Parts: sequence; structure tokens; C-alpha cells
Amino acid sequence: MSYSNSIIFGPIPSRRFGISLGIDLSPSSKQCNFDCLYCELEKANTVDKMTIYPKVEEVIDEIQKSLDKHPRIDVITITANGEPTLYPELNKLIDEINKIKGETKTMILSNGSTIYKPEIYNALLKLDTVKLSLDCVSKKCFKKLDRIHEGIDIDAMIDSMVKFKTETTNKLVLEILFVKTLNDKDEEIELLYEAVKRINPHRVDIGTIDRPPAYEVKPVAFELLEKVANRFEGINVNIAFKNRPKQINSYDEKEIVAMLKRRPLTNEDVENMFDLESKEVLEKLVKKGEIKLTNSSGLNFYKIS
Repeated sequence: MSYSNSIIFGPIPSRRFGISLGIDLSPSSKQCNFDCLYCELEKANTVDKMTIYPKVEEVIDEIQKSLDKHPRIDVITITANGEPTLYPELNKLIDEINKIKGETKTMILSNGSTIYKPEIYNALLKLDTVKLSLDCVSKKCFKKLDRIHEGIDIDAMIDSMVKFKTETTNKLVLEILFVKTLNDKDEEIELLYEAVKRINPHRVDIGTIDRPPAYEVKPVAFELLEKVANRFEGINVNIAFKNRPKQINSYDEKEIVAMLKRRPLTNEDVENMFDLESKEVLEKLVKKGEIKLTNSSGLNFYKIS
């Protein structure tokens, strides 16, 4: 079967990663070991391997054509209609991409379910950014929300994420998607926080449903995401929320320092929270060296120096 351009989507602008060239390793159908309640793809039975997929040579050929045509691509993003780490030749594919990518970065968007398999773990170490999902920690929530294929072990996933962060020389980003009445309970949020602290990723993106889901589930409110971000003390947390409300307030030096001791703030946080005078105070603190602006996998965070 020939897939040609159906493998490639983009280049498209990404707010966090620049100009992204998407690679779909399952362009003909959904092949995933999760059937998440919130998935924007159609419902489908879970699988533990891909049975229909493009050859490595075909994928590389399409990537090279795109790189020749669009020389300013910032990141090659490996994904799939489903779970990209189920692609049986992932290690070989990553090696071949690294041979032709030049200065372009590489990234994968994965549900994290296979990271405890040595061949997947070692392949992921070769990517510039690995972005993994972690929606639940308790086994009950994990099974109910992510509707996992038999045999997937959440404890082994988390343990391998912890190990991966200590071994990678590149970036590890986590993504948590909150769904009303499922993983928004205090006890689940606390379990997530404890797991995230252990993993110690470079950044955590938290969000909720913003597209029609596969099943009848509802998004959480922005206030819940804000509560989670504040609970995840000391961690680079990015709230991804469409049309997030502006809650403009005035803050003095002491209040800004106290706020940043609790958690770093993104540029978007500052724009949605700080009035003009507060922004000026923030910039003065940066100039004095008490606060620094650091980049974390494509997002800038204000942090205590």
C-alpha cells in the first residue's frame, strides 16, 4: 500500500515548538493501545501492535521532500492515528530521521504506555523532546479514563518515566488532560502531584477537553486547572485552555516573589494575571537578578533565581 503525502501533515505553526512537521505513522486507521474517553478520534478496539503501517523508507522519503520544500521547519513531530510507539520499526525510523534532520529538532507525542519496554525506552532517548501523557495514577482511574489494553502497567510506566528523566540529555514533557468526575478528584490530583514530583519533568502541560470527544464526557473548568497548577508547587506548569479568562490584578514585589516561589509562571500567565504596573515590577526583579526567564521545551517561564 502506498501512503505518500498522507504520512505528512503540515508544516503547521506550534505556539510551543515553532514550525512543526507532523509524521503520522498510522495514516490509514486508528491503532492504539488506549481508547481514551476524551479521544478526538473515533472509538476503536485497543491493540498492542500496528498491523498496517508505512515502511521506514517511505516515511523518510516524505520527510526529506518536506525538508527540501520547507527549509525552516523547527521540529519533526512523530505521532499517529493512535500510539506511535506501536510502530514496529520505531528505533530504525528515529535513527534514519536523525541522519537527515540537520538542525531541526525531533519530538514524539506518546501516551507513555510502552516506555518500560527496553527497545522503546532506548529509542526515545534519541529524540530531542519526548512528550508523554499521564492522566491518572490510580489503577481504577487509569482503566476507566484511558480504557487501556490488557497488561499495561501504570506503576511500571511511572517508574520508567522517573528513570528516563535521569538518563535523558534532552527534554521530557508530561501532559495531563482532566475530565470532569474522573481524574479531577482531590485524591487523584494528589497522586498525580506525587508522581510528577518523582518524575521531575522539564514541564507539565495541563488541559481539558476542547474538541468533541469519542464518548460522553465533559471538560473541567479553568478554575480546576488553576487549582492543579498551584498544587503542583515548584513545577513548570503550562495551562492549555482555549479562551482562558483574564484575571488582571495588581501585585507588589513581595507578592510576585511569593507567587513565583510557589510555581513558575509563563508569559501567558503574566499576560492574563498582571496589570501594567505589576509587569513593570516583574521586569525590575528580572533586571535585579532576583527572577530569571528560562525556556522549558519551547515555553518561557519566570522563576526565582
